[in-house]
Amino acid sequence: MPDVVVYRTEFCPYCDQAERLLDDMGVDFEEIDVTDDPDLRDELVEKTGRKTVPQVFINGAAVGGYESLRELKSSGKLQELLDEDD
Repeated sequence: MPDVVVYRTEFCPYCDQAERLLDDMGVDFEEIDVTDDPDLRDELVEKTGRKTVPQVFINGAAVGGYESLRELKSSGKLQELLDEDD
């Protein structure tokens, strides 16, 4: 099973959509809420160079936000990433 992590904030419609997409695919994921945690936000920026959420990681690799996740799903590459072993 792949390690999937979603960094999100409260009241973020794109975060909700990303998590719904993963749920619809039956993917278990860890949710990390960075709403009130500036240290976690800084960590996220260090990892991705981006301040926006959601940011999705699969097996430790940043794959981007909701739009990127949706494009990966459409192309079939998301399933490939999810099928890879650690």
